[in-house]
Amino acid sequence: MAVAKKRRPTRNKRRQAIKKQLQYIKRNLAHIEQLIDAGATIEGLNKKQYKTRLVLTEVSRQQQWLFDNNKHSMEDRIVSLSQPHIRPIVRGKAGKSVEFGAKLSASCFEGYVFLDRMSWDNFNESGDLKAQVEAYYRFTGYYPESVHADRIYRTRENRAWCKERGIRISGPPLGRPPANVSKSKKKQAAYDERIRNAIEGKFGQGKRRFGLNRVMAKLDNTSGTVIAITFLVMNLTTWWRRVFCVFLCLFGKRTPVLGLMIISHYNWSGLTQEKLILNRA
Repeated sequence: MAVAKKRRPTRNKRRQAIKKQLQYIKRNLAHIEQLIDAGATIEGLNKKQYKTRLVLTEVSRQQQWLFDNNKHSMEDRIVSLSQPHIRPIVRGKAGKSVEFGAKLSASCFEGYVFLDRMSWDNFNESGDLKAQVEAYYRFTGYYPESVHADRIYRTRENRAWCKERGIRISGPPLGRPPANVSKSKKKQAAYDERIRNAIEGKFGQGKRRFGLNRVMAKLDNTSGTVIAITFLVMNLTTWWRRVFCVFLCLFGKRTPVLGLMIISHYNWSGLTQEKLILNRA
């Protein structure tokens, strides 16, 4: 507790505290093993207690290895006893450099969001672009006119792959930026960013309205089900909004002014039907 109350404990103090805690855990686990050797059984433990015991044993092994090798990270490091499948993911955001939870890779097409990949381990999203574009091709029968992706997707390999198939990828070219940029390129870049805001808004909508940032499930499969259902409800909301818009268009035949406004807005929303938008969360 003395070390935990300090705002910035020294390295030696921190290692001493970790050493003591590891010794306490090792002692308690040794007591359990002695009771088992003496004839006690673990059949009386319920499923949760038995799982907690296995997790504690693995956490003790991992932390002891980190302490002995003077390391701070390792593969599949457990950071939660109740959710051992969660891994720390370094994001580098201001005030929140490390996040815990599922990492998502999603795409947006005609206002609908597709959950392409979900993992509790950290991964590089740039490798998902080809699979997402190919999924778009299987769904529509043709490649998209352009792909509006985050910066991490704009690798040299992905750019070459998109160029072979006649797909324009958003964002500035790789290398040193040119000194003079034409107005048409600036206008195109601003237009691409406006289109990419759709997928950013979907993540914000999921967190704000559908509880995507408050997944209360504890197991990895139930948490994944909750996240998938959240995206399903978001798509159903988009579909129902468009059905209601069609109803208003039919109703607008009796009120020409209202019908003209609705039809013009509905036609404008259909102009981006060949844009594939990718993002991560």
